[in-house]
Amino acid sequence: MRVGLGQFNATVGDLAGNAEKMRHMYEQAVARGVDLLVFPELAVCGYPPEDLLLKRHFLDDNRRIVEKLAADCRRIATIVGFAESGESGVYNSAAILQNGSITRIYRKANLPNYAVFDEQRYFRAGSKALVINIKELNVAVTICRDIWDIKWLATFLKDSSRFQLLVNISASPFYLGKTGKRGKIIIDCAKTFNCVLCYCNLVGGQDELIFDGRSMFAGSSGEITGLAKAFDEELFIADIVSENNKTEVKLLQPQPSHPTSQIDEIYQALVLGTRDYTQKNGFKKVLLGLSGGIDSAVVAAIAQAALGAKNVTGITMPTRFNSPQTIDAAEKVAKNLGINFLKLPIEPVLGRFDKSLQMVSGWDGQGIAYENLQARIRGTVLMSLSNQFGALVLTSGNKSETAVGYATLYGDTAGGFAVIKDVPKTLVYKLAEHINKIDSRKVIPDDVIKRPPTAELRADQKDTDSLPPYDLLDKILKGYVEEDNSLQQLVDSGLPEDVVRMVINMVDKNEYKRRQSPPGIKITPKAFGKDRRLPITNRYAIH
Repeated sequence: MRVGLGQFNATVGDLAGNAEKMRHMYEQAVARGVDLLVFPELAVCGYPPEDLLLKRHFLDDNRRIVEKLAADCRRIATIVGFAESGESGVYNSAAILQNGSITRIYRKANLPNYAVFDEQRYFRAGSKALVINIKELNVAVTICRDIWDIKWLATFLKDSSRFQLLVNISASPFYLGKTGKRGKIIIDCAKTFNCVLCYCNLVGGQDELIFDGRSMFAGSSGEITGLAKAFDEELFIADIVSENNKTEVKLLQPQPSHPTSQIDEIYQALVLGTRDYTQKNGFKKVLLGLSGGIDSAVVAAIAQAALGAKNVTGITMPTRFNSPQTIDAAEKVAKNLGINFLKLPIEPVLGRFDKSLQMVSGWDGQGIAYENLQARIRGTVLMSLSNQFGALVLTSGNKSETAVGYATLYGDTAGGFAVIKDVPKTLVYKLAEHINKIDSRKVIPDDVIKRPPTAELRADQKDTDSLPPYDLLDKILKGYVEEDNSLQQLVDSGLPEDVVRMVINMVDKNEYKRRQSPPGIKITPKAFGKDRRLPITNRYAIH
């Protein structure tokens, strides 16, 4: 039997567009002699559809699209994920399309409800396993989380017919390290059930989530025999051959190239996420403040790779506190990337704002409010240009700054999408070096990479005036934010108690800023946003 895994970039809510992509892959599959075509979890509506699932007409449209796909794609058996309105509620389902109609439906039984997943909010769990016969092979159908608990799955499938092939349709989001965990699950599952496993994953960006594709075939002895493209669409095909009571995989195409390192993987995820968020939300162009610092340089490079140089504009907005070196660096980065560049000094505007505010008793033209005023003027300039020209504003705050609130609300947080929101500062430097390596030239100049980080909101300002060194800060943040360690656990690991206390206090006090900041791409196991949900009003003491 020839199986095709149709990993494609679905858009949430674009039922007709998603169906058209599936039809296109179906035509390719027919031309290549595929017997069973498999599409990802919730392929019809995209993942995650969230509260769209509460709308009856949305569910009705899902069913209508699946029925139309069945009628149009009658030549080969097809498995399609969709949101189903059933007799007892809503289900995350897989429709089996054969001979012009929906012949069977499997309902996901193991619903995840942790991290970014809220499936128990929306779906009822299915209760029946499904094994179908195609080309004289028994095929067990599962959806995503079903295979992540192998003991549970063994119990769930124990009364089913013996199967030679296990199909898993998935919408498994990316984060650093996820690929290895996913591969191990698939290998263990294939070995446990002594069958071939066909895994079809979604690809593309959806708000904060990235789906990396990498659909795969695993042989019954537990080896990955074929791995589809990362961060790109592909129809991935293999023959499933049953001989001497053993079923194996024969790949019909060369293995595609894959990310060369973890930093390359992160880079590709950020490029895909930026492209999809921008274009799926109706924008063609982006703009950003280009300060001459490393964060905005990296964001500009990612935007250029995602959207093309002509669709990116960098804007430097200096005051008297910005050194000639950083102003020149901003222009040099723009020139190296080939993007549009504007220089709009804000010193005159800052002076007028300051003069007006001096009418208020107690206004301090030398304090932190004055520093933040500069950032807010810049935010206003960017949002005004966005409004005028229909370009999406990208912000360049990293995870380290976001965690401790080292950002000006309605200033450098003003924008539509935070590209490196989940990228720690220490990782930003590695991204800059990787970007230069890709281009085989100094796209981001050495003086940008080596210059001590500074917001340049006052004379001789350095980030270390307010924060610990970033290598120490990132270690504390990883332990506290991503691993939920207590103060004592962090101190016991060898981190200085006074610094740990300061950082934890900053993280806890700045939830209100994070809640009002734009969404950004998730690349770590625990990102701010859907992963980590804490109350803004919160008096739980440091522990």
